[in-house]
Amino acid sequence: MTLRIAVLDDYAGIARDYADWPGEDRIEVFRDTISDPDALVARLLPHNVICVMRERTPLPATILERLPNLRLIVTSGARNLSIDTAAAARLGITVCGTESRGSATAELTMTLMLALSRRIVPEANSASAGGWQTGMGRDLSGLTLGIVGYGRIGAMVARLARVFGMRILAWSRSLTPEKAAALDVDHAASLTELMAGADIVSVHLVLSEETRGLIGAAEFAAMRPGALFLNTSRGPVIQVPALLDGLRNGRPAGAALDVHDIEPLPQDAPQIDRDLIDSGRLLLTPHLGYVSEQTFRLFYTQMAEDIAAWKAGAPIRVIGAGAQSTPKA
Repeated sequence: MTLRIAVLDDYAGIARDYADWPGEDRIEVFRDTISDPDALVARLLPHNVICVMRERTPLPATILERLPNLRLIVTSGARNLSIDTAAAARLGITVCGTESRGSATAELTMTLMLALSRRIVPEANSASAGGWQTGMGRDLSGLTLGIVGYGRIGAMVARLARVFGMRILAWSRSLTPEKAAALDVDHAASLTELMAGADIVSVHLVLSEETRGLIGAAEFAAMRPGALFLNTSRGPVIQVPALLDGLRNGRPAGAALDVHDIEPLPQDAPQIDRDLIDSGRLLLTPHLGYVSEQTFRLFYTQMAEDIAAWKAGAPIRVIGAGAQSTPKA
């Protein structure tokens, strides 16, 4: 059986080179993201297999129900909340995932932390324009890093931050004082306490109805003078208007956002504020957290493995209840 396989949202154009895809199948790689439902359905309609990169293209029930040829979805990562796995199971569509490397996001977090703290972007811009030093940076050593959401990636960030001599303060709904002590981190009794007690706050939460809009005006207002804020988790966890207002009023003093409510980021997005960006108070990056050569080789290699296993009638890394359908002649 020859499959039609769609590989979506390959922004960098590397999907074909990073894995040994089934040679007998027809593979189409798309480098753009389509947000219009009708246009997305028209693109995907002929395909039996869809490979998605994280949440770049959501696949809700309203889309899946319009794709009668679809038999298999393969997502990068072991979880993708933008895929309606219940609807997929009902429609006889198998959903499989891959392993992931949290190190890429943790390393980017430290990169953004250093860039903000040492004013790398505005100072580099000054030097390239013929100027010289324009401000004063700050060491990480001796500062308190507040980690919101102390899961796998949050713990990786904590390990890296300790190398720089930082104290770790952590908060999550599931983190108790006893667990914090066992993990050798200081425990914040509330999110507000963490925001008030940290020199730098870094968010590492899964997006859910509980975390959507979790950090807003009250939380930013509680931050210390000079404190910095980083979000490399999911855009909707924070209230962007509240963050921008906070930056204009000095709390936080600076922020780095790698994730955004709408991605790719529209050019009329409110966070593209030239005054904040040019002053070095706001650093925007295009969701680079998991974008590294090693991570994407892992993703695409295991996507190809998932397809081969499904074709052989023995799906691997199945996500959700998923009907483990096999290819139909």
